[in-house]
Amino acid sequence: MTQNDREARPHYLTPRRRTPFHPRTAEANRLNHWAPWAGYTSALEYDDVAMEHSAIRNAATVYDISPMMKYRVTGPGATAFLNRLTLRDVAKLAVGAVHYTVWCDDAGKIIDDGTLFRLAGEDYRLCCQERHLPWLLDSMAGFDVAVTDETEEIAALSLQGPCSWSVLDRAGFDVADLRPFRMRSLPFGGGQVMISRTGFTGDLGYELWTDPDHALALWDRLFEAGAPFGIRPIGSHALDIARIEAGFIVTNSDFIPVHQAVREDRARSPFEMGLDWMIDWEKGHFNGRRALLAERAAGSQWAFVGLDIEGNVPAEQSLVYHDRRREVGHITAACWSPALKRNIALAQLRQPYHAGKSGNLWVEVYALRELQYIKLMLRARVCDRPFFRHPRRTRTPPAPF
Repeated sequence: MTQNDREARPHYLTPRRRTPFHPRTAEANRLNHWAPWAGYTSALEYDDVAMEHSAIRNAATVYDISPMMKYRVTGPGATAFLNRLTLRDVAKLAVGAVHYTVWCDDAGKIIDDGTLFRLAGEDYRLCCQERHLPWLLDSMAGFDVAVTDETEEIAALSLQGPCSWSVLDRAGFDVADLRPFRMRSLPFGGGQVMISRTGFTGDLGYELWTDPDHALALWDRLFEAGAPFGIRPIGSHALDIARIEAGFIVTNSDFIPVHQAVREDRARSPFEMGLDWMIDWEKGHFNGRRALLAERAAGSQWAFVGLDIEGNVPAEQSLVYHDRRREVGHITAACWSPALKRNIALAQLRQPYHAGKSGNLWVEVYALRELQYIKLMLRARVCDRPFFRHPRRTRTPPAPF
């Protein structure tokens, strides 16, 4: 098939894209278990979810994050532009640093969350789950700024686990003194690899960003260096368990972006998702500020909490009841935690049923038993997030494991 034939296809017949690492991920995927991510083919699991999760907590793992949306924001007004759009004070973000942030609409409801990298004085990279280029372009009016989508121009890997620093050190990347939420560019293969001390597992970890032409060489370098440490690729299923343990949220799992919500009451604010800690009220006006000030004064309708659930049956998408009768919320993500040996979940609860740590809460779970679903009412307790936090996540320099 020629290039012209591919371009002539209707959009609904366009095949999924393949990331620059696909030759290696396809070779490693013994189960051939894939899913779409932003139009790309992404691995769900390679051979065994339990072993992949175990490697996150006990060895080193590699996850292909190339499909993540990456927007470059440049120009004399870049800082002012991003300060208007996001909750945190971008002016406080140092060059070479990264911070987690959220952006809202004028009603104070969350559009998305992501990480913001300050590459130079007025040069940023915004990474997130969903596509927002039209919204970013519409928001540029009045700012001397340029926004471009560079998703296809950057190949990226997430290297996570207690041995991740040891792998990088053995691969020749000097990042021993790199602190959490900092980044560094190093020479690699005639080009550059940018390494940031960031991740989505709540453990020691890094993310590596390079040119697609150097992607396979980077993969091979990591796996050669990581062989003594039991390095292995992981899919989204193992990563999801780790991120639940860490209490991290995922767009379209734990909340719906306001622009995608059909029902107005399904959108959530930073207060309702436990993200109000990042609001910088002193930086001046930003999207949603007036609405969020009003909510701070009046109180929120929802709270985002961690739950400890009896038994060992995961409670994905289950309803939460007070006193077994009144529906007061729903679970957005749940798993049996291999690291903690606990049945844990993330949930949205109506006020005031989140209050306290021992409310009379019950979760309605349907468990498959010999081809039939059995209804279980399991007691739940509101508990602190994150469920998993290890001191090695922030230790600098990291200790060999």
